[in-house]
Amino acid sequence: MKKTDYQLIIVGGGPAGLTAGMYASRGRLDTVLIEKGATGGQVLLTDWVDNYPGFYDGITGFELMDKMTAHVDRFGLEKKFANVTAMDLQGEQKKILLESGEELTTQTVIISTGAKPSKLGIPGEEELLGKGVSYCATCDGPFYRDQEIAVVGGGNTAIQEALHLTKFAAKVTVIHRRDALRATAILQEKAFAEEKIEFIWDAQVSEIVGDEASVTALNIQHNDGATSTLPVTGIFVLIGVVPNNEMLPLDQLEIDEGGFVVTDQEMCTKLPGVYAAGDIRSKKFLQIINAAGEGATAELSAEHYLSNLAG
Repeated sequence: MKKTDYQLIIVGGGPAGLTAGMYASRGRLDTVLIEKGATGGQVLLTDWVDNYPGFYDGITGFELMDKMTAHVDRFGLEKKFANVTAMDLQGEQKKILLESGEELTTQTVIISTGAKPSKLGIPGEEELLGKGVSYCATCDGPFYRDQEIAVVGGGNTAIQEALHLTKFAAKVTVIHRRDALRATAILQEKAFAEEKIEFIWDAQVSEIVGDEASVTALNIQHNDGATSTLPVTGIFVLIGVVPNNEMLPLDQLEIDEGGFVVTDQEMCTKLPGVYAAGDIRSKKFLQIINAAGEGATAELSAEHYLSNLAG
């Protein structure tokens, strides 16, 4: 086999990538983790993590990722901050192309590129982005002190972020397309008990209205055919995620209908030596804890593959 730059390249530095990197560096594999921004991924934008084992009082998303990064640094993981633009994952020598034009070769790859917030795709959303349209309550919540705002969604993220927004806003209206939330029972209990939170059920936002300065209202389409307008100065869209797969060779991998990478339970893709972990992986539940576990599993699978190569 031709000499490669690395034994393992990890693409993406969220919980899955960092955990894989910790296992790899601790196992003394020649590894680099490539991340286009700061390590931590979407968790950096999470206000509060209350269900990660060991942190019984809870911890901010930023603090948790800071600790994970410090953990991998203790084992000397090489990190490269760059944008991956393309990959060739076929054959024994995999190639990773960076935006700078640099090409890296490796024997194994762990794809942990994560996912990004889904958009509504309605009039006014793009035009008013940053002027009242947001996908991150932790980032932008403080800008809406004593204002009336809306949250679109009914899952854990939407309800947790709605609760966070009550620290700042005068009123938070949760708009959900169904007649019941999908969030966990404990989050629902907290939301229903919060006086600042109101709900609009069986409805969807059809248009975001505003002027040059900011959002002013939402036009709402109710499932029974009625329409209404809700005056707000901000809208937080928290309706799920789409995969960060733009740099992946989708023709080489097995991809589900949503664009996520299909693996077996050991995180192996259909390509030998290629693994996927975290939110980029096709699965039902997106949690920090299972992303971390998948990162560990992917690295152990890569180690097993490399040991077989070595004979």
